[in-house]
Amino acid sequence: MMKDARVLVADDDPQMQLAIKATLDRSACDVTVVSDGTEAIDLLEREPFDLIITDQRMPKASGQDVLAFVQRREIQTPVVMITAYGTITQAVEAMQLGAADFITKPFSSEDLERIVERVMSPESRLYRARGRRTAKGRPIVTSDPIMIKILEVAEAVAKSDATVLIQGESGTGKELIARLIHMSSQRAQQPFVAVNCAALPETLLESELFGHEKGAFTGAQQRKVGKFELAQGGTILLDEISEMDLALQAKLLRVLQEREVDRVGGSSPISIDVRVLATTNRNLEQMAKENKFRPDLFYRLNVIPITLPSLRQRKSDIKLLVEHFMRQYLGDKAPTIPAEVLAALEQYSWPGNVRELQNAVERAAILSAGAVPKANDFMLGHGSLRQSLIVESEAAEVTHDQVATTSGSDSLVIRSGTTVSDMEKALILETLRSTDNNRTLAAKMLGISIRTLRNKLHEYKCE
Repeated sequence: MMKDARVLVADDDPQMQLAIKATLDRSACDVTVVSDGTEAIDLLEREPFDLIITDQRMPKASGQDVLAFVQRREIQTPVVMITAYGTITQAVEAMQLGAADFITKPFSSEDLERIVERVMSPESRLYRARGRRTAKGRPIVTSDPIMIKILEVAEAVAKSDATVLIQGESGTGKELIARLIHMSSQRAQQPFVAVNCAALPETLLESELFGHEKGAFTGAQQRKVGKFELAQGGTILLDEISEMDLALQAKLLRVLQEREVDRVGGSSPISIDVRVLATTNRNLEQMAKENKFRPDLFYRLNVIPITLPSLRQRKSDIKLLVEHFMRQYLGDKAPTIPAEVLAALEQYSWPGNVRELQNAVERAAILSAGAVPKANDFMLGHGSLRQSLIVESEAAEVTHDQVATTSGSDSLVIRSGTTVSDMEKALILETLRSTDNNRTLAAKMLGISIRTLRNKLHEYKCE
């Protein structure tokens, strides 16, 4: 925090005024306190300040009015908006209108100090001077109004260090949104570290996240730096956070609260400066109500919620996406997709969302050999939830230990005489392949638990 920095605080709550002033006084800031937005605007017309901290709701003139005045006069002073819990939508709007950050009541003096330090750092000033990222660099192809709004929100909240929970079905682009947030932030030049919480057994995930010391457990032959430390200064993505064990959730909660990690077997905590993003394809709020996910961790993660629509909710994007992926695979020679083919694609439900569409376009590009594709070239439903077993006793071309997939179908073909164990293994591996190794989705499709799936893969030596 800058010593002797001039800070203007606008808040109509006397207790909040005292608390903020006491926190900033400890950092040797020169603090001026006013009780409403009108007084703040009057002062800004006459005097320069290094930072403005304003409550969102005040009499006479609101924090939004103060921010609008700053933007209209092109005053370069950063604005931090104080919001109440439950008014996050307005906080995001403030970020879109140019606020440097926001803080949600109730907050601690440490929370305030951390935000003020970040907003007033040289890196933040340089980031603001460079201006906002433009839509040209967006990683998601869309013309859908809801998706466009989501992208705008993602770019706006990127300026903050607030935790973002990205929810949506598998294949909707949750990780792409996470990467957009990182690349639109002042942390863009620092690491982006993604951890799939469903891909590792509970016993290994703690070590993967927080690291371990040599000798911490059997097999720990040397020190391991955890993903949080590897993401220092940057962003960590906790993918499929809903699959994390409850005991480990408690340790993660402490990391988010204290901003420090304890390596397994370590003797002292390690301070971290990491922005946390999380994704889930499940209803985390409902899981918290059912005590299947820690409610306190849910609220800590759900600071900024972003919910992505399924592809069937944005069917107007299908033509755009098909053409985009076709150009991706075939370049400038990509053929025009006939209207009847597009109509067939638009009628399909796309349970695997954009990921399934991309795979279907890749198959069509291969099967049509660069010519105009037919509807059956896309093999709709291949590898989807409709996958089934067909036992054919007279399939002479398939040997007893072979498993094949019928052309133009979504069915595994297995000759009579194949063992149940072989059939089970084939179905599990085929389902994993069709979901791009998404174990959570594969387990759901197979009707088994994620733990059972892990055990089966260990049995097959496929871990």
